Amino acid sequence: MKSRLPVIVGFGGYNAAGRSSFHHGFRRTVIESMDIRARQETLAGLAVMMKLVQVLDGAYQTADGTPLSLAEIDSRFAEQILASTLVRRIEKQHLDVDAAHWQKNISVSGVPGTPLSFISNRKQLPEPLPANWSVEELNATEVRVSLHDNCDFKVDSYRALPVKSAGQLPSGFEPSEHYNSRFHPRGLSMAIVGVTDALRSTGLPWQSIVDRVQPDEVAVFASCIMSQLDENGFGGMMQSRLKGGRVTAKQLALGLNSMPADFINAYVLGSVGSTGAITGACATFLYNLQKGIEQITAGKARVVIVGSSEAPVNQECIEGYGAMGALATEEGLRQIEGNQQVDFRRASRPFGDNCGFTLAEACQFVVLMDDELALELGADIHGAVPDVFVNADGFKKSISAPGPGNYLTMAKAVASAVQLLGSDAVRQRSFVQAHGSSTPANRVTESELLDRIAAAFAIEQWPVTAVKAFVGHSLATASGDQVISALGSFKYGIIPGIKTIDAPADDVFQQHLCFATADRQREPQQLDVCFINSKGFGGNNASAVVLAPHVVDKMLRKRHGEAAFDAYCSRREQTRAAARAYDEQAMLGQLEIIYNFGRDLIDDQAIELGTEQIKVPGFAQPLVFKKDERFSDMLD
Repeated sequence: MKSRLPVIVGFGGYNAAGRSSFHHGFRRTVIESMDIRARQETLAGLAVMMKLVQVLDGAYQTADGTPLSLAEIDSRFAEQILASTLVRRIEKQHLDVDAAHWQKNISVSGVPGTPLSFISNRKQLPEPLPANWSVEELNATEVRVSLHDNCDFKVDSYRALPVKSAGQLPSGFEPSEHYNSRFHPRGLSMAIVGVTDALRSTGLPWQSIVDRVQPDEVAVFASCIMSQLDENGFGGMMQSRLKGGRVTAKQLALGLNSMPADFINAYVLGSVGSTGAITGACATFLYNLQKGIEQITAGKARVVIVGSSEAPVNQECIEGYGAMGALATEEGLRQIEGNQQVDFRRASRPFGDNCGFTLAEACQFVVLMDDELALELGADIHGAVPDVFVNADGFKKSISAPGPGNYLTMAKAVASAVQLLGSDAVRQRSFVQAHGSSTPANRVTESELLDRIAAAFAIEQWPVTAVKAFVGHSLATASGDQVISALGSFKYGIIPGIKTIDAPADDVFQQHLCFATADRQREPQQLDVCFINSKGFGGNNASAVVLAPHVVDKMLRKRHGEAAFDAYCSRREQTRAAARAYDEQAMLGQLEIIYNFGRDLIDDQAIELGTEQIKVPGFAQPLVFKKDERFSDMLD
């Protein structure tokens, strides 16, 4: 039996460029190359998302009710929108980097021979009392405490953080405001709105998909690597006692890094299929993608939701990565630019003169189907992922240093594409979405491996781009940002330039590579395949092969025949119309978030058990036990 081809039938999410579905985020990164209509639509969608523009009866207007056309939104708000998206100075409402809170230790002692005293509430006394304290009762609630020696205190203090830039969601956009979030950590709120965007983008009602497959033929693979570290997750749990508070019943559970997948199953899909939360440092999205395509190619699943959601723009993460010397600091950028005034919008500088990466928050999801089901449903196909390769580095001296594993993943990815499409397609019509983390080590090591692989496969002037220049490094979601950007390149024929650098650094290898600082325009038919490369701490390397939709169409015509493909194209028109309707609503701020809390619960007692199948309430198809003959030759 031939392997089923995992095709991308929907994608969505949010990052510093905005909403991902229908390529809006991609268009923001290449807005200089967009035609006037696409530019204005992108700006209008962002204006609504950022609450700069209101919508009434399907029309844009100002807060005082003045109607606005797309051209007027462009002329009035473009500068503000562009300045409030992509990588930029961390905004005060997110984190005050000029006055970050911490506690300072001080030692206090009284005048020699005179104890230091203060009045306190009896309930606030520590247990047990320090040996050098004496307590005098004043009334039923208050006591006077006398210190007969010195005592250490912690007092509130504030200081500036050396790191002041990040890839933040567009200013004013708060995911938790779009559904009943119930104190969800930011990363989980992002997962809910992000996966909704991906599902709505398919143009297919979720129930119509579920009705065509068995209950266990839907799978979800999603995770994060930093867990949920804000006050509603692990951050609050770890800090609560030190701050004199209490741990809540939700903080531990919601902090787990498997929660993005768990939330999607429990509150969005109602899925009983396979699930997982694979992590691989900064290659995590590709690790989950590999698991998803393996499930489809092996026939274990027919529909897979793959994604990541990460919200690490907080003081603790900044200080943690900063202590490693991994982040671009204000002083480092000042030295690079030779200017006291730092342009934080150019903080992330892949393959240029740089001083560290830039943290970012993002959620990205793709909806995969096997090719047969996609044709049957009339799904719109945006690309395909035939392979993801993962390799470790072997013995390492430093856990954070790059290693040889990435040579294996990228070489195997290119060899795989050559076998599938031919050497001419790879040499002439491929490009690389590089990891491009923006560290001095990465610019050398990744450019060298890409250059050597290009030489091995006789590729000249291999186009290399790096989306982190625009949206920063979103850790677990980073390779998801790369995949979504690649789909935009296929749609518009544009390979984004690395616009935050003036030129590649002197130590970047580029004999067989082509780095550009401006967008490169091609015909969409001239881009057949993109290689997604990702490198993670600890030796977590992953590289993926993503095929352009016109290549996938050609493959499906050959596999299924002209008649079947033509019939599919007819069904696809209705799907595309439904998808466009969602996009038009989302442009007006109507995101239609899917959040089914406590609804349609399955009654265990209503499950019908048999020797051949299981019937689960709420699912049209029974779960039929598959015949397993894998080990039959080992038994009598």
